[in-house]
Amino acid sequence: MTNANCFSKKTPSEIGYCMPPEWSKHEAIWLAWPHDPTTFTTGVEKVEKTFLQIIELIHRDEYVNLFVKDADMKQRITGLFEKRNIDLKKIRFFEFDYADVWFRDYGPIFVMNREQKLAMVRWIFNSWGEKYEELLKDAQIPQVINQAMRLDCFEPGIILEGGSIDVNGKGTLLTTEQCLLNKNRNAQLGKEKIEKYLKDYLGVTHIIWLRCGIIGDDTDGHVDDLARFVNPTTVVCAYEEGNDENAEALRKNYEILCQSTDQDGKKLKIVKLPMPGNVECNKKRLPASYTNFYIGNKTVLVPTFQSRNDEVALSILQKLFPKRKVVGVDCVDLICGFGAIHCISQQQPAVEE
Repeated sequence: MTNANCFSKKTPSEIGYCMPPEWSKHEAIWLAWPHDPTTFTTGVEKVEKTFLQIIELIHRDEYVNLFVKDADMKQRITGLFEKRNIDLKKIRFFEFDYADVWFRDYGPIFVMNREQKLAMVRWIFNSWGEKYEELLKDAQIPQVINQAMRLDCFEPGIILEGGSIDVNGKGTLLTTEQCLLNKNRNAQLGKEKIEKYLKDYLGVTHIIWLRCGIIGDDTDGHVDDLARFVNPTTVVCAYEEGNDENAEALRKNYEILCQSTDQDGKKLKIVKLPMPGNVECNKKRLPASYTNFYIGNKTVLVPTFQSRNDEVALSILQKLFPKRKVVGVDCVDLICGFGAIHCISQQQPAVEE
């Protein structure tokens, strides 16, 4: 890649890099401003209000690195920020003609070594199995970022989205068979080879494979809608009671987690997180899940869906994050694009001075 050192012979793990857990200190959150009415059928303006709330909450504690399509968009959004008293000194704008907002999946994954040196891993983004040809240009985003940041960059050469994995920072990674072993991603690779890439490029040593995802998820089972680490030994797991169509798949994932261990062979603590129920748009079920939260430096942003379980989920998560404030963000309009807060964001770890 231009403007960066690329390591062709050594992998990140070989030279001491690994992916930090999301609760480690951040320098910034990466986002891309919503603009496409075909993505958000209830109206882009409604989703803009969701983004404004997210940025207003998170920018107090970490920088917001924000993609905008052009100077006109930047000027308009700056006006919106000023009306909400958002500190523009905490906003860094990046201009590029991107397609959509799903930064978790097309953006780079940042890794760090023992000397607190930051680098990035650029995976191939193929729009979730080539489902949306018009979104393929977002695969250029990591290169655009690195033209500004000039980090060392590792390129595994395989397809992977950030929402498909989660780590505890000690060596364990969560993912799903439905996504990573899907023939629309890396058909030439089996499970063992996929595991080797994860270990080589993210610095993990142990992988827990869940089965499949929830109804309405066009990512083929991203784990950030199913289960998330909240500390090195605890996982929250989406769980559905009764006869809901998601119940069986979520129960199987929960049972797998209950039988799983961490990188040291110790049992994990598994906490059930309720689902919001059937959230629909145009009579189509959406992949609404409370596990699609973002762990900020001082604030945990949790998607809510005007459901009776909203407060239940927030209460559970607040107990699990005693040193952070857990805040609900209404994502009824955002989820119409088939994603929520974790899907639109990517954390950039802070480099300790």
